[in-house]
Amino acid sequence: MTDTATTAARSASRARVLIAVLLFGTVVINYLDRSNLSIALPAIAEEMDLSKAQQGLLLSAFGWTYAAMQLPGGWLVDRIRPRVLYPLCLVLWSLATVFMGVVGGFVALIVLRLLVGGFEAPAYPINSRVATVWFPERERATAIGFYTSGQFIGLAMLTPVLSWLQAAVSWHWVFILTGLVGIIWGAVWYLAYREPRESRANAAEVELISSGGGLVDLVDEQPKRARITRGDLATVLGRRKLWGIYLGQFCLTSTLWFFLTWFPTYLVDYRGMDYIESGFLAALPFVAALVGVLASGVVSDFLLRRGTSLGMARKAPIVVGLLLSTLMVGASFTDSTPLVIVFLSVAFFGNGLASITWSLVSALAPERLLGLTGGMFNFIGNLSSIATPIVIGFLVTEDSFTPAFAYMTAVTLLGILSYVVLVGRVERVTER
Repeated sequence: MTDTATTAARSASRARVLIAVLLFGTVVINYLDRSNLSIALPAIAEEMDLSKAQQGLLLSAFGWTYAAMQLPGGWLVDRIRPRVLYPLCLVLWSLATVFMGVVGGFVALIVLRLLVGGFEAPAYPINSRVATVWFPERERATAIGFYTSGQFIGLAMLTPVLSWLQAAVSWHWVFILTGLVGIIWGAVWYLAYREPRESRANAAEVELISSGGGLVDLVDEQPKRARITRGDLATVLGRRKLWGIYLGQFCLTSTLWFFLTWFPTYLVDYRGMDYIESGFLAALPFVAALVGVLASGVVSDFLLRRGTSLGMARKAPIVVGLLLSTLMVGASFTDSTPLVIVFLSVAFFGNGLASITWSLVSALAPERLLGLTGGMFNFIGNLSSIATPIVIGFLVTEDSFTPAFAYMTAVTLLGILSYVVLVGRVERVTER
């Protein structure tokens, strides 16, 4: 950093810290509303006498609309400012969550879960857009790692609380409470969020972000097209680098969706734990994942500042993390519950370490198509939210969960190949 740049950095305000906190809080709520069903499912399945296949279908319902709405969601992100779009989505998916605790019946739960998935679809493309606008390249992985850690901090701290709430009152309150929190946070976001030039950031901070690769003028530079063109789709679907991160994200999020869907059921049904005990043990892998997430961004940005290439700095934590995730298969070879938790905690630490994949979206996506690229990335990646619950539901038997761990390991190995072979050099894709 030059003397001039150092002086500018010292005089810059720190408004982007507030943005990181806002993103963090939103991600906490986002993932609580994804995982609350897995906490409540053993009680729901017992009350409604659901088979494993029916449980898998219910767990996958979120993913059907979440994946299907990624491209429309990305289109909206490129056209509606985050200050308006994010709180609107928050309130709508939170209302659907509240109603999951009010209505009864298998079909009604599926319909409401479909609504939650659809309204959550724009969330991570918005996160990516906000991070690209508000943070210079040298800070971006740390920012992404920080707000991504929200998904694991919330789950680690609140899974035992929600498990206790279910045991003390009923599973209905798991949905009502998480939904009400989301509605309140939607109002907080609307009141607090602004674009860099419209915020309390001073000129030095805006210049620091802009000179470091942050797209502070993205709102003014983006043309407002009425539709997605064939050329836009050809760009986001026709590049090997982008397919590398799309397929890699599918494999990475497969592990995440195992923990968000089947993990509590695995502890209760296959390890014989009660709801409260399983709630505390289920929190341990999320704590490990949190450590992995926080380490990923810091390590990646540290490597970048030390002169490591952007590609190596971003991909090294991802590949190492995926390698660690394959240790999940060790749970199939022990009857010791503590060892099972150790294997799964190490695997989920690896998943957290690999979770800075959105930094590759920021680095590779065409500037004009950040939302569409993020939408495609999230669409293909989150097909795992459909596949993982259903495949595991059909693979496991009443006595054995081993086929599920074998499937997860194979998918993770495929993800490693995707990042190593397909992504190649990390540089922004240009439009033809």
